[in-house]
Amino acid sequence: MDDCIFCKIANKEIPKEFTYEDEEVMVFPDLHPAKPIHLLIAPKKHIADFLDVDDPALMGRLWQTAQRMAKTQGLTGKGFRILVNSGGAQIVPHLHLHLMGPFGKAVKD
Repeated sequence: MDDCIFCKIANKEIPKEFTYEDEEVMVFPDLHPAKPIHLLIAPKKHIADFLDVDDPALMGRLWQTAQRMAKTQGLTGKGFRILVNSGGAQIVPHLHLHLMGPFGKAVKD
């Protein structure tokens, strides 16, 4: 999509430092983090909304990436959330997961 900021990031039209990247998935920090760790995990292919996903394997890759990021970011045992906004609740109309943490008992929200 021509005017999608995440597509521009995926196509390297907008410079962005990736926390993780492969052929299908990109991970980068949220511009306005809600927690000390707040990563966005998105497919490089444009999918406007969670309700538009027709490839279960892609969702599996996004979930596996979220698991990997939770571990590599040191969130194991500290509590974290994975959030998907959809149906018009998202600010950027490009499917993405939010990985946020820590959210443990010892951490004040």
